[in-house]
Amino acid sequence: MRYEAVGRDKTEAPTIILSAGLGGLGAYWRPQIAALADRFHVILYDQRGTGANAGPLPTPYSISAMADDVFAVADDAGVERFHFMGHALGGLIGIEAALSKPNRLASLILVNAWDKLSSHTRRCFDARLGLLDHVGPEAYVRAQPIFLYPAAWLARHEERVAKEEAHGIANFQGAATLKQRVGALLAFDASKRLSDIRVPTFVAAARDDVLVPYTCSEVLAARIPGAKFWLAAEGGHGSSVTDPEAFNAQILSFLEKAG
Repeated sequence: MRYEAVGRDKTEAPTIILSAGLGGLGAYWRPQIAALADRFHVILYDQRGTGANAGPLPTPYSISAMADDVFAVADDAGVERFHFMGHALGGLIGIEAALSKPNRLASLILVNAWDKLSSHTRRCFDARLGLLDHVGPEAYVRAQPIFLYPAAWLARHEERVAKEEAHGIANFQGAATLKQRVGALLAFDASKRLSDIRVPTFVAAARDDVLVPYTCSEVLAARIPGAKFWLAAEGGHGSSVTDPEAFNAQILSFLEKAG
């Protein structure tokens, strides 16, 4: 597993590992890097099957296997204990990591995540995979911003979104890989295990998320003992991108208290 470390030295500051959503690329967290790098040893990685770690996935494939990759990255980096922040699919990885090896996590940040896929999110994935199967990868990538960002934000950032689309098309992870990764998140169900999480947890969501209902995050916050919950009024599924200042302030406040 290839990864990148930025920010402070691991011997001088705590480590935080960042895990993206279905796109899988560590670059998703660009709006957070500067804020985190002043205080943390920051590890970014592309999930298996994507970006720098592109290649065939094992069969069967699961969220548990993705969590194992996180620990493999931490081990290779010489980091025993770390904070973990995951967006959507990355949040599922964090939940699994906190349940399987809680002693390794200093804290857990879940962004627009869920314990069990809602019927609404399943419908969205059905539509996206339908585009992939019947129109092709380019159509799939071009539709992605609709699910990630609010309409008004998209209208204001046309050039930026066009560059993201071009990059997504050029670096598409492949239909077979994408379907395996979607299959893993569709099968994930931690609804009966959330009360076993003993890691300090922060749950963030946006009220206008069109892909994952914010009520899913409310469930996480209610069922994970001691979890803190922050609901942004707007920002969409990619709220850490659309309003990084507010998001960064919230996570830094939590991390400071988590130690």
